[in-house]
Amino acid sequence: MSVITTPAPRLPVRSGYTPQAVSPMLSRLAAERATGVLLRESGSLYLSEGEVVHAESPRSPGLDVLLTTGGILDGDGWREAVDTAGAGLRVGRFLVDSGRVARGALELCHAGALFDAAYFVLGPSGAPASFRYGAAHWLGPIRPVPVATVEREARRRRDLLHRIWPDPATDDAPLIRAAALDVPPVPARQGAVLGQVNGFRTAAEISLALGRPAFHTLVDVRRLAAAGLISTARHSPPGTPPMPARPGHAPPTGPGRDPSAEPPVGDGASPPTPPWPLTTTDPDVALLQRLRDALEAL
Repeated sequence: MSVITTPAPRLPVRSGYTPQAVSPMLSRLAAERATGVLLRESGSLYLSEGEVVHAESPRSPGLDVLLTTGGILDGDGWREAVDTAGAGLRVGRFLVDSGRVARGALELCHAGALFDAAYFVLGPSGAPASFRYGAAHWLGPIRPVPVATVEREARRRRDLLHRIWPDPATDDAPLIRAAALDVPPVPARQGAVLGQVNGFRTAAEISLALGRPAFHTLVDVRRLAAAGLISTARHSPPGTPPMPARPGHAPPTGPGRDPSAEPPVGDGASPPTPPWPLTTTDPDVALLQRLRDALEAL
């Protein structure tokens, strides 16, 4: 059986810059060791001496959600920290010094929130970016991350989503469940996401409801779409991969889509058919599937 191999689409870049750069402006700011905030259509990145110290996006749950939903900190403790140390731009330091959050737990949750939001901030955008020099976030520095690391992770996540299911429509649109009555069993994480699908919620809203990083939800959503269990009301039927745009015809556009790069049907690493999860009687394949599910649940 032949397999079509096509590379995943690159994140959008402007002409005249290296194709490896996710954001030419961000790379330039890193080179000049700038301090301030990069404002893009899907959120913002805060820099300190050319490194990323914080990221925010309306499509991603913030650090407060990850801390409180995970049981590390209650809502009152978060509000107290913001009220007490926000004006001095030292909320993170206050949480640690007051004993409310262990340093390791804070750094881990902050890194998760940073990479989660940065993925959306550095995604396709139809509006120009701007940079405000000298701006600082009230959270204060926790653990800076090099720009190259943030860009590399954004590319890795985009490629992963493309391999799972090459149509990004489910990332932004309200989701609906398949009409089939017999739903095959899915891993617990996907089951929680599937339980939130009601025809109105988007992936971002499901992330907020579950208190999970948005990218993790996108992974589950695309796997559910590849399995034919969910779809969007305004897109192709579940289980049907999108057709590539014909030469000379512009692909459809919409929120979060890159009009210059419509995803191809498959990329060889994870063909759209048969759908995921794969049902098999081969004991070796079944073992690999169980190992994969166990690692994802960590």
